[in-house]
Amino acid sequence: MRIPAHSVCTAIRDDIVAGVYERGSRLTEELLARRYGVSRVPVREALRTLEAEGFVVTRRHAGACVAEPTEQEAADLLEMRLLLEPLGASRAAQRRTEAHLKVLRGLVRLGQERARRGNSEELRSLDGWFHETLAQASGSQALTSTLTQLRHKIAWMYAVEAPTAHVKSWAEHGVIVDAVARGDAERARAVMALHTERATGAHRPRFARGDRPVSVRTSQRPVNMSGLRN
Repeated sequence: MRIPAHSVCTAIRDDIVAGVYERGSRLTEELLARRYGVSRVPVREALRTLEAEGFVVTRRHAGACVAEPTEQEAADLLEMRLLLEPLGASRAAQRRTEAHLKVLRGLVRLGQERARRGNSEELRSLDGWFHETLAQASGSQALTSTLTQLRHKIAWMYAVEAPTAHVKSWAEHGVIVDAVARGDAERARAVMALHTERATGAHRPRFARGDRPVSVRTSQRPVNMSGLRN
């Protein structure tokens, strides 16, 4: 049975994000094929996709290698997310389906319950599912794909400072879903902008010299968060 290249691509990407392959290390088709139990053909296709995404670079005399992004490139990703997450929330308020709302509300209920218990590992997965579902609710495949790629690359380049304010974060998720359910695009955009700004402050570069906080440009606009439940 031929394993699809996208499955191999996901496996290699996940290992890059997890740090299995160090930055700058070579990625030979033969070794990758052996590791994932596939032929070299899907590996070759996966490496081309990962190069387009920015996880892999091709070097003369070395072949495919794990990329080595600069601190500026990493910072740019956070700024891009600050712009695109609010756009996605705004579009979701205009285009979401009842199926999207059902999933989002279920994730918020589960996330708020887990946040009160303080289960950080499970909350990380739930947070990813929440933002992925919200992006899908935007009705834009291009925006969904871009946000998914941003989240993968940010997880690779940044560590999230712990402990984080899980209860507050999931309360904000609830306010976002309320705005999306009402079709209030502007409120969904504003609350998501504030939520993303706060989350960005907890990120620390994995590969930077020293431990510097992340500096981002914020909207500086007051947002009514009266819907938050702590």
